[in-house]
Amino acid sequence: MTSYQLSSGDLTADRRAHYARLYAEGDDLAAAIDLQRQALDLAPDWAAGWQALGHFAEKSGDQIGAADAWRKVLGLSPTDIFGAGLKLSLTGQAVTPPTPPSEYIEVLFDGYSDRFDTALVENLGYCVPERLTALLADVAGADARFAKVIDLGCGTGLFGERIRRMTSWLEGYDLSQGMLAKAGEKGVYDHLGQADILHGIPAARLTGAEPADLVAAADVFAYFGDLGGVMAMASSLVADGGLLALSLEAGPEDCEWMLQSSLRYCHGETYLRRQLDQHGLDLLTLSQEPIRRDGPNTISGLLAVARKRPSATVSKTLVERVSAAALPLALI
Repeated sequence: MTSYQLSSGDLTADRRAHYARLYAEGDDLAAAIDLQRQALDLAPDWAAGWQALGHFAEKSGDQIGAADAWRKVLGLSPTDIFGAGLKLSLTGQAVTPPTPPSEYIEVLFDGYSDRFDTALVENLGYCVPERLTALLADVAGADARFAKVIDLGCGTGLFGERIRRMTSWLEGYDLSQGMLAKAGEKGVYDHLGQADILHGIPAARLTGAEPADLVAAADVFAYFGDLGGVMAMASSLVADGGLLALSLEAGPEDCEWMLQSSLRYCHGETYLRRQLDQHGLDLLTLSQEPIRRDGPNTISGLLAVARKRPSATVSKTLVERVSAAALPLALI
């Protein structure tokens, strides 16, 4: 039995875990915990079962019990596809990682891909693709066209659908095969590739591919704490004079980055400005605004468009049509 199995492999254990979930949904957490422990007595090496126990314990307010369960998960599943290490760090019993495990992100979005568009857009009012596209139109002009666009963490293609009319060539990259399959069904990308954004984008691109006039990261950087590595990668994909458009979840101004209970990271505005500058990007526009709902709360985001400082002369490929003349004078 592999450590990532959602089934324990024991019918009786699975049945007790099922009833535990039902009790938890009815807010009888004591009964849920008791039944989940009974299931784990029958299947002690079931990582997903220990993860469920940690969740029930956390909901009941038993942080010590939750942390014990998450440590058990990490022992059984060292690649941490369940994000137990992230949960453990929120209890103060582990150092907060600067980035989540790639395996966790891949499994998370593979499982989410079939219902992603409905859940995010219709149920949570997610609006980052529309708002980033609008900011780009404000910066570059409503009739601007980009010779090449790279959509980092493209997901199911929500941003790709909106930017397609503004580009001659659109590439999308994501860690999740499930997300890429959904993006492919929309027929808006010229090239799709599976890649770890931090390490695998160059290998996933077509041989001899040139940098892009626009690189976009819509709701992607929220899955990175320390932005140094991913910002360097994004900047390397932008042609001299080209644009980077991105969104973050807004954090307290005095913080650089912070892991939230959602297991996403938030960032401070000053930190974002510093990261852009350090990676050769001049901020053109920055907007702090609501980007989606999260239960009863509204998530505030930072949406930014920045231009890469030319190393010599501005690449002529950019003039399809993002010129300095199209930018507000105050930003030049």
